[in-house]
Amino acid sequence: MRILWTLFKVILGLAIAIPVGIMVLALTGAVVGTLLAIAFLALRLAIVGFVGYGIFRLAKHLFFPAPAAPRMHELPAVDPYYQAAIRELDAELGTRSS
Repeated sequence: MRILWTLFKVILGLAIAIPVGIMVLALTGAVVGTLLAIAFLALRLAIVGFVGYGIFRLAKHLFFPAPAAPRMHELPAVDPYYQAAIRELDAELGTRSS
């Protein structure tokens, strides 16, 4: 009788576990399939974006020439008061900073 009771429990456990396992497997397949679809969609969108960016850069290069290089301006003269303050500070400290 003990063997029959153990066999009944095993059969009952398998009767519950097998359908639940099939549902979990189907749900896992659906989730993985959805994630793969999203990954492929993102890849296609990235490719379209790169192609669009390339077309934009090509059109910009063809229709809008590069601006001329900016002219360099001379630096303004050093403030004479700043130079006098540095000389005074050097005289007080007895050193010359660079």
